[in-house]
Amino acid sequence: MKNILVTGGLGFIGSHTVVELQNAGFHVIIIDNLSNSKIEVLNNIEEITSKKPQFFNIDLRNKEDVKHFFNTNSIDGIIHFAASKAVGESVNKPLEYYENNINSLVYILQEMKTHTISNFIFSSSCTVYGQADELPITENSPIKPAESPYGNTKQIGEEIIRDTCKADNLSAISLRYFNPIGAHESIKIGELPIGVPQNLIPYITQTALGIREQLSVFGDDYDTPDGTAIRDYIHVVDLAKAHIAALERLLNKKNKENFEFFNVGTGKGNSVLEIIQKFETATNVKLNYKITNRRAGDVTAAFADVSKIQKELNWKNEKTLNEALISAWEWQKSVK
Repeated sequence: MKNILVTGGLGFIGSHTVVELQNAGFHVIIIDNLSNSKIEVLNNIEEITSKKPQFFNIDLRNKEDVKHFFNTNSIDGIIHFAASKAVGESVNKPLEYYENNINSLVYILQEMKTHTISNFIFSSSCTVYGQADELPITENSPIKPAESPYGNTKQIGEEIIRDTCKADNLSAISLRYFNPIGAHESIKIGELPIGVPQNLIPYITQTALGIREQLSVFGDDYDTPDGTAIRDYIHVVDLAKAHIAALERLLNKKNKENFEFFNVGTGKGNSVLEIIQKFETATNVKLNYKITNRRAGDVTAAFADVSKIQKELNWKNEKTLNEALISAWEWQKSVK
């Protein structure tokens, strides 16, 4: 049984990926410092899969703790989620984002070299493309200047991985996510932001439940049909399964290059106002929202060309936007 390290494995995407890894027969070890997650998620993963992953509370910014972990654990592959990920927050706290997102990546790659671990999946983002010139966005779309420090950490991260792959025996896949939403069908894990949500869907669900008084729609003057920003919303379980496909590609040595990258989305974009309308229709709950100024770091529109991942990894999204919205709502009601 292969030992797979999942950093940030108690977070939103990480926890869903741990479930899919365990269902696929892998032995999972989680590192998480609980800065944006809760320890209760560990038990919820066990309830879903009947297996409890190993867990280490480690801050990956602490180089000595990272060293000690790798000196005392045998690892066959790594999926690296652990990172700060809010676009707007990164504009206000750039140094925190650079320290957390870059240092932790470097320390892990150093230990992979020391211990000759060769399989690495990087949690990247469509933000690496910046403001795209053409839609849908393909993997060959130019990497434009990042619109936020968060986006820049993902660009820099990919550059670090690329250079490491050239120099050392590392095989890596970078998955460039679009907008993950939804919750596991068991409603035992989902998106659980600490404090005020930075993403649209949890803010919608918290507003619908009355936790938040009002939802802010950041800008209605974008060059889109209804003036609000367009994104590609993908169900988190579909995204989690993409990680399994990528990992198996590396473990089976089916990768064509030492560093590959794939968009992970649905291939379709929806505006913020469309999402609000679809949520209201799916749940029969009216949302209190207002139009406010644009948010720093946001791009006008982003949705994926997914032909490469469909062809190379034999992966495609299976769940609908409606399923994602309903599961997010059911999850929100379960956690209050």
